[in-house]
Amino acid sequence: MVRKIKMQNLTCSNCIAKVERRTTRLNYVKSASFNYVNQILLVDFEDEYDEERAIKEIKEIVDVLEDNIITHYVEDQVEVHKSNFLKDYKFVLIGVFIILLDLIGYRLFPFLNDWLNIQIPPIGDTLGKILYWIGYGLLISKMLIVQIKGIRSFNFFDENTLMIIATVAAMAIGEYEEAIAVVIFYSVGEYLQSRAVNKSRNEVASLINLKVDYANVLVDGDVVVKEPSQVEIGDTIVVKNGERIPLDGEIIQGSTSLNTSELTGESKLKTVKEGDQILSGNINVGDIIHIRVSKSYENSTLSKIIELIENSTNKKSKRELLITKFAKVYTPIVVGLAFLLVLSGLIFDWRNENSIDPYIYSAAIFLVISCPCSLVLSVPLSYYAGIGTAAKHGILFKGSSYLHSITEVETIAMDKTGTLTHGDFFIQEYSDDETLRLAASIERFSSHPIAKAIVDFNHQDVLDVTDVKEVPGYGIKGHVDGKELLAGSRSFLKNHDIDIKDEKLPIGSYTFVAFDHTYVGYIIIKDELRETSMQTVRDFTQEYDTVMLTGDNEKSARDIAMQLGGIEYYAELLPEDKINQFDNIRTNSVSMYVGDGINDAPLLKNADIGVSLGSATDLAIEVSDVIIINNDIRLLDKAFRIAKKTRRLSAENIVFSIAVKVIFLIMSALGFMWMWLSIFADVGVAILCVLNALRVIYQKKFLTSKYKVKKEV
Repeated sequence: MVRKIKMQNLTCSNCIAKVERRTTRLNYVKSASFNYVNQILLVDFEDEYDEERAIKEIKEIVDVLEDNIITHYVEDQVEVHKSNFLKDYKFVLIGVFIILLDLIGYRLFPFLNDWLNIQIPPIGDTLGKILYWIGYGLLISKMLIVQIKGIRSFNFFDENTLMIIATVAAMAIGEYEEAIAVVIFYSVGEYLQSRAVNKSRNEVASLINLKVDYANVLVDGDVVVKEPSQVEIGDTIVVKNGERIPLDGEIIQGSTSLNTSELTGESKLKTVKEGDQILSGNINVGDIIHIRVSKSYENSTLSKIIELIENSTNKKSKRELLITKFAKVYTPIVVGLAFLLVLSGLIFDWRNENSIDPYIYSAAIFLVISCPCSLVLSVPLSYYAGIGTAAKHGILFKGSSYLHSITEVETIAMDKTGTLTHGDFFIQEYSDDETLRLAASIERFSSHPIAKAIVDFNHQDVLDVTDVKEVPGYGIKGHVDGKELLAGSRSFLKNHDIDIKDEKLPIGSYTFVAFDHTYVGYIIIKDELRETSMQTVRDFTQEYDTVMLTGDNEKSARDIAMQLGGIEYYAELLPEDKINQFDNIRTNSVSMYVGDGINDAPLLKNADIGVSLGSATDLAIEVSDVIIINNDIRLLDKAFRIAKKTRRLSAENIVFSIAVKVIFLIMSALGFMWMWLSIFADVGVAILCVLNALRVIYQKKFLTSKYKVKKEV
């Protein structure tokens, strides 16, 4: 059972990783993953667990790491008290005041006396140092409180510990002003980092701000405002101009225009009228419409999209997992190097300092630089920004692992019907009315698009059919007055010992009909190629091994393949044949399959990356890894571009962060670094990496076909 736990104000990247790890170690928890944008911990509990005990223990984990975090189940209403700055930071402010007085009396007065040749009584050396220590202690009082909590839980290697050790070491060797400056710079930097993080979180959240707070329900002629979750199937809701449609349904009164851009990325308005099925999440920009609800809120498109995006953090990319592992060992390694630096200076004095103090000072700089915040924060943010940008364009990734893996795709296999073609079948030709009547009589029991086209085209009275059985990929059979009725492919009839006499038929999809062990006739169904498929597929062939897999006949498949530029294709494949053929053509690298039908579900699940279109069956959407909402295959190219840009930005953050830290570590080891400047290698780099991660949101040039996105190696 997956529960959502809100952790308001939790922004410390290092703490987030620890919360995930420690929550996962609880014996009643399977896994835990933090959604950075919504500040929600997704916890997969065992079937039997005590929810009160669980929230209490998880809250204890959080409170040890951070102060002022409000932890509760999402569905629980919690009163949030506003913090009082003066009350919360009174000891810190007193410390700042003491330090300022001491700085004036201990440092400024002697300087003024010498410069102006006056006699202002300065603070004595001993008292000045004591006041510095008192002010310093009050200045780091909040850090100390958190640290004491951490020690109780054996939490030693965090940024508070390192900052305290580093500045205490600096104070001990007489670098009072610099130690205090580092604490102040660090605190200011943390504040700026928190502002930048919150800003970035809000920017990403705005990309997927689809939530609907209410629904106008028509009850006995009156409009009653309800929460969407309280609306039932069959209820009538009223949607006014400017309101977002809260639930899926059918328009039963009125006509209007819908802004679908936030759901599909398509800027063009969509005109809808009475009888049309519409999806939740779109915005009504025209007249008032009445909608009969067809799905509950939790099953509506809007709810599923929100849930999918929120749960996308469950499936982390390989790079995120690598950074998490790296962060666990990075801090202990740097702390160990700091210790070795002091030890080497004590034994060998290889810098000829004639004192241990400079080595202690350099080691303190090591500790300041040792927090991996820039990596732990910016890499997941890069991927989440990429997921949000993709969602804004109508592309839903079910996890950052798929956003990462899609950049490694070398083989793309695509279904034909409904993917490359419209999937809107129409009857082109049929043998006679009796063939059409028999086919419609049994095809009405099938949900296949071809069956629907036959049933809709027929206007004759249908026969009563019993014992209906559908064989996926072949056809459907039943009995009329005890006589067997068959409708399906050529091989389906041949398997029932029916000889098909029509050999030369026009190009199209065929449905052959037999009744009472006798061949009756055929129906030819056509399907138009999507206009967007031609150029998109031709572009794909220049970069990927592109193949079409279809259950349709050889002639129809060849016709579509030639229109697409003569791509490789395989026809007359059953669902299991598609899997076998896909396994034969896939390389050792990542492979992708794009489909939309129920017959595609096994292959969508079997492929490294399964992509389904928005018109796909519920099963196909369930097993796929990427969903294109508005059925436009051109968006697949955008998905590749967003993924490549995201991966490149995360790589830039990793290289930049590690490079700066290594340079600063080398310079401090050689004695060419100041402690106050080393704050840049910690907080400064983190802020720059956060801002760089957001470029995927603001830069639009890389989404155009003219722009070549560099492939990050």
